[in-house]
Amino acid sequence: MKKIAHSMTIGCIVLGLSSCASINSTTPTASSPSASSTNSPNQKIIKIGGSSSTTTVLKLLAQAYQAQNNNIKIEFISNTQSEGAIAALKNDIIDIASSSHKLKPEENNGQIQDRELAKDMLLVATNNSVKGVTNLSTKQLKAIYQSEITNWQELGGANAKIILLDRPEDESAKKLLRKYYLGADKTTTKAIILNKEGQLIETLQNTPNSIGAFSLAYSVINQLPVNRLSLNGVEPTVENFRSGKYQMVRYIGINWHKKPSAPTQDFINFIFSEKGKKILQNNGFIPN
Repeated sequence: MKKIAHSMTIGCIVLGLSSCASINSTTPTASSPSASSTNSPNQKIIKIGGSSSTTTVLKLLAQAYQAQNNNIKIEFISNTQSEGAIAALKNDIIDIASSSHKLKPEENNGQIQDRELAKDMLLVATNNSVKGVTNLSTKQLKAIYQSEITNWQELGGANAKIILLDRPEDESAKKLLRKYYLGADKTTTKAIILNKEGQLIETLQNTPNSIGAFSLAYSVINQLPVNRLSLNGVEPTVENFRSGKYQMVRYIGINWHKKPSAPTQDFINFIFSEKGKKILQNNGFIPN
């Protein structure tokens, strides 16, 4: 990191963190690398930031990489939007930024590079309390998002109110829903808006009769007990994506400095290695 002296201050502004201390600490989870309370004097640290919808894949890769490289510690700072992570990278707060979009000309300062890592299919799923509904047409899905259909009974399910969980308009999941199914029509103001994908997933699992869209790979990795819906009769599977039948797929890319540190470059090499690709395939992602 080149600008340690002022990176904490910039980090809080760029990433919208509630406290600067969170940059130096991570919370281990089942899908993230474990964090030790103290660092070995010889241990090298790689810092990663990204949108909540893209860090899952890097946590998987980091876990595998650290298992064979004890001298490396990979830290994930608080999730932000892709734009915030790229800004943090340009300010030398992090070493790698994950993003749900390709690097835009206005984001490129000439010192960073980007590369597509994988594609992540988005699925529409319901809480497992929803019975009798396994497929939605484009017309039905639009009707749900516009509050024209408000009860599962109208779709062949039980007599229960539909609880719609949605994402902000500038999030990748909502953009993809609009591109392939919802179009530009205004969606209902009665939906529960959740800023982070993880929040939507947790809420969907805990809220009977709810429906929402999120990462298929996350569902596979965590074996979520939810009902994955077919759309227009097409299941959200890798095979259907490869055949062109299922198109709602999110870009996952990573950005890093053109002259990275040796540890960062070694991790980048691992990410794009055959072993890295195998990890992605085994967990529901589609490697580039």
